[in-house]
Amino acid sequence: MREVEVVVTGAGQAGLSSAYHLRRSGFEPERGFVVLDRSPAPGGAWQFRWPSLTYGKVHGMHSLPGMELADADPARPSAEVIGEYFDRYERAFDLRVRRPVAVRAVREGDGGRLLVETSAGTWSTRALINATGTWDQPFLPRYPGQESFRGRQLHTARYAGPEEFAGQRVVVVGGGASGTQHLLELAPYAAATTWVTRHPPVFREGPFDADTGRAAVALVEERVRQGLPPRSVVSVTGLPLNDAIRKGLADGVLDRLPMFDRITPDGVEWRDGRHVTADVILWATGFRAALGHLAPLRLREPGGGIRVEGTRAVADPRIHLVGYGPSASTIGANRAGRAAVRDIRRLLAEDRPVAA
Repeated sequence: MREVEVVVTGAGQAGLSSAYHLRRSGFEPERGFVVLDRSPAPGGAWQFRWPSLTYGKVHGMHSLPGMELADADPARPSAEVIGEYFDRYERAFDLRVRRPVAVRAVREGDGGRLLVETSAGTWSTRALINATGTWDQPFLPRYPGQESFRGRQLHTARYAGPEEFAGQRVVVVGGGASGTQHLLELAPYAAATTWVTRHPPVFREGPFDADTGRAAVALVEERVRQGLPPRSVVSVTGLPLNDAIRKGLADGVLDRLPMFDRITPDGVEWRDGRHVTADVILWATGFRAALGHLAPLRLREPGGGIRVEGTRAVADPRIHLVGYGPSASTIGANRAGRAAVRDIRRLLAEDRPVAA
């Protein structure tokens, strides 16, 4: 059993931002706090992104606190650029991330402490910053006939690039940024592409200014305040109408169909009898928050989410969720990391016994 004041789970943007602010606040690595990351290398979820997602295509990547990400080559894969940047950051601030360490469960311990059970042993802590993100929880919806499909089905999390789909008929499901990126990449390679979404896509024209951003974050924040599962920020902001999107619309690549009703052995079909033959169904259907390890603490509300005020779990002030809901963006994670550390310092000071 190892004891620390704070455990940080996850070393993506949210976890590293939190660790940086812990360091600045006087917490020492290994003694005051520890960062546990299940990934094999620095880079958070970015290290698993497909090679064709170059840094120039990344939307809204914000530098970590205390070190700018400058002069990055936009033609390099984002996995390489951000992985190297996170590696430099961890070493520059001596964050001593332990990896690969999988957090299996967080339970109630003795004396008001939490027990963090992992693949590398158990830590006893007074507070937990959960920054596990969503990459480990790809969401795959269920549709009638899904098991009968003779082709290939895969999620965005396993997408490796457009070349593997050469000459194939591909149905892309999902109306977010990943779905449109996949379609635009696949079009020159695939024999045919079909785009289906549950709701008509909303394209946003004009700049994404601070007021627009605050309004979008407020909508996401209201859901987590009510204990509902968070929606992504892009779900309320819409998709940016850039030159690539305009070309895709003009070329017909981004002609959207409503969601199909069932999957057949050789494709998908709708109630009206329409049928599209497919070799591949690519599910660009997003991710869910990776929170299963917190289940022993019973934090979930009847609505399915964890009710959060700021970053603090309302049901347990020792738990802070950074990179969850409104802080899921890179700039939001930076701000949330600072706020979580401030609240944790206050909590630990209040709980510390007063000397006689």
